[in-house]
Amino acid sequence: MPTRRAKKNAAFHVEQQAEVVRLLQTLPRQSSVDFEAWEQALCEAVLAAGARLLEKLLVPLGCGRPPSPVLNSYGQPMRSIGQRQKTLQTLLGAVRWRRSVFVDSLGQQTRCPGDELLGVVGTGFSPGLRRHMTRAGSATAFAEAAEDLRIYAHVQVDPKDIQRVAESTGRQIEDWMNQQAQVALRPLPPAVASAKTIPVLYVSFDGTGVPIRRVELRGRRGKQSDGTARTREVKLGCVFTQTRTDDDGYAVRDPDSTTYVGAIESAEMFGWRIHAEAVRRGLEQAQIVIGLTDGAAYNKTIVQTHFPQAIHIIDLYHAREHLYRLDELLAASPPQQARWLSLLDRGRVEQLIAQAQTQLRGKPKILRPAVETELHYFEQNKSAMRYEFFRKQGWFVGSGVIEAGCRTLIGQRLKRSGMFWSVRGANAIIASRCCQSSRRFEDFWAENAA
Repeated sequence: MPTRRAKKNAAFHVEQQAEVVRLLQTLPRQSSVDFEAWEQALCEAVLAAGARLLEKLLVPLGCGRPPSPVLNSYGQPMRSIGQRQKTLQTLLGAVRWRRSVFVDSLGQQTRCPGDELLGVVGTGFSPGLRRHMTRAGSATAFAEAAEDLRIYAHVQVDPKDIQRVAESTGRQIEDWMNQQAQVALRPLPPAVASAKTIPVLYVSFDGTGVPIRRVELRGRRGKQSDGTARTREVKLGCVFTQTRTDDDGYAVRDPDSTTYVGAIESAEMFGWRIHAEAVRRGLEQAQIVIGLTDGAAYNKTIVQTHFPQAIHIIDLYHAREHLYRLDELLAASPPQQARWLSLLDRGRVEQLIAQAQTQLRGKPKILRPAVETELHYFEQNKSAMRYEFFRKQGWFVGSGVIEAGCRTLIGQRLKRSGMFWSVRGANAIIASRCCQSSRRFEDFWAENAA
């Protein structure tokens, strides 16, 4: 004999089949075939039918007397005030749902066990739709995201709602990533800590400016002609590993090994952030650790403070930019430029400095401060510019990974024409984009969607 559940499932499938028949009867009857119109009509009808079926599935959920008492935040019992209707926006469309509502004795706290069960506390959007809104809102401008969802998912949502959901989820992601970092920082068992299973681990970071609302820039010094600021710097960091070189001896990054962290924050705070990510990625298990940055003073401080065991490499292309400025200041001839470039690429920085100092003699004194600034850059960073040696070890000498991250993770979303962000909003979107680019979004969602 069929069980009650089997009978219920069979009745449900019969109802679905009948709904499909009704849908087919609604298709426009025309002498000529308009395939796209049929597709659109069926898609809209199927979604509408799905919304009606979803409403029926929700009927028994969240209503009636729960098996255990409903308590407020102080552990005191709450009383039911009956059922209230809630409209949920879902991937299938709007659905109406009635669920039980409970209040405490003072009427100050309210709970809806049904909302908690479905993961819709404090929101009118289903988890599935919130996932779409978060991804779309972190990928492109909120207005464009709304249009994309309308076209691709047949969902009508307001750009402001996408902004609220995307930023709210981004802040949850930031909290989750911080929690994950704290777990990673716990001491490892001695056997695990001593196992050096990662051949080479790279830690790389850089900064890029993001336009910020004027009200949040008051009193900040900047690069504008009047000395004011228009942007705040996003500090972006990445961690990746390397286990091999190619046939020519050049370093090859391990596939899918790059993870990102970033925020608008002080260098001190960012130092702890990138350190925690490196620990999470296996800093203690790395045979060799390489800090790959430009020559900015705060970058050197972060490497020295948080990665004292690391080999610090100054990005070759940043070093070349300083050399080009030196060439221009000293009006170096093409042959001289070529010799200096060769010296830099071979890591013979002392020879480069000596030749530039010789060239400086006899030049106008007005050039001396600018030239000495460039020479100081090379003098201070010469130990991190042994490029010939680094290449022979099969290591990266260029920071292309983090440069690309600044362009794609930050620039393509937060630096578009006409955009001005709040720091809070920008950091939420940065957290979301870093999480997604690090392939961690599904882990976050699995733990936090409900």
